[in-house]
Amino acid sequence: MSIKIFIEQCLNDYPCEVEIRYDEPMADHTTFKVGGKADCWIRPDGEGFLSFCIGLLSRAKESGIPVFILGGGANIVVSDKGIRGIVLDMGCWDGESVWSLCTSDDEIVLRSGTSIDEAADTALASGLCGLEFLAGMPGTVGGAVWMNARCYGSEVSDVLSWVEIIEKEENDYAIKRIEINNKEGFGYKQSPFQKMDCIILSAAFKLKKGDKENILNEMEKNRQDRQDKGHYLFPCAGSAFKNNHAFGKPTGVIIDELGLKGLERGGAQVAQFHGNIIINTGKATANDIRLLTDEIIAKVEKGTGFVLEPEILFVGQW
Repeated sequence: MSIKIFIEQCLNDYPCEVEIRYDEPMADHTTFKVGGKADCWIRPDGEGFLSFCIGLLSRAKESGIPVFILGGGANIVVSDKGIRGIVLDMGCWDGESVWSLCTSDDEIVLRSGTSIDEAADTALASGLCGLEFLAGMPGTVGGAVWMNARCYGSEVSDVLSWVEIIEKEENDYAIKRIEINNKEGFGYKQSPFQKMDCIILSAAFKLKKGDKENILNEMEKNRQDRQDKGHYLFPCAGSAFKNNHAFGKPTGVIIDELGLKGLERGGAQVAQFHGNIIINTGKATANDIRLLTDEIIAKVEKGTGFVLEPEILFVGQW
């Protein structure tokens, strides 16, 4: 069965407002602006969203059709060969969840497609502090929860109360809530969802009342810091490698001390302004970025004995 017929059958049985594109360039959906075509890119919306997603996942599993879940595309490099199967874009599943209506005054619940920056603004509007570290960060709530996004000494799991997911149970997919207790399963840039066959639907954040002016000032300071560090100058994914306290210094400093700033492979370059940022200078391919990533790892290991771990994910058909 072709993917087109498969999608048509799913829509017939699970009606939903959708945007569908076949042979869709993934370069249009990632912050690195690279990547080949997806066989099918689909963005569901409206009241039929949940039933359609559950139906799509169940039938795709039965039919052996791979489904890749796309958030903001902020931490991935899609192969030049693209992604086989279906890319399920969660971008329309955004804003505050209906669960927000039955939570306490110091808790907000956001759908996974909500931008991280918008999440910080939503907390500000309610006079709640705790999400300031996310201000200016690219990506979505779902992606931030999945990777336990971290910056400025804070991480998502610090303020996470519970997460609503679609998860495979026995022979079907179902919606369930995962309570977060003592950050079990979370670590540095790690979450339990990375080991689960699931889609993150929404996340509840337990915050604290604060002064709006102070919250806004902290958010603006973080946004300015990201701008000053050059995060928005070129297509990139922010930090290319994880930091490791055992190394004694930030990864960017290690790369800088080895004289690797400006190192290029094709159109990919170690940023002149930050050692831990790989940028697309304009004509980079996904393979350029991967080759440069591998070369940095090799040079750092040779120069220091440290083995860097990429923070960016290489996805698709490599």
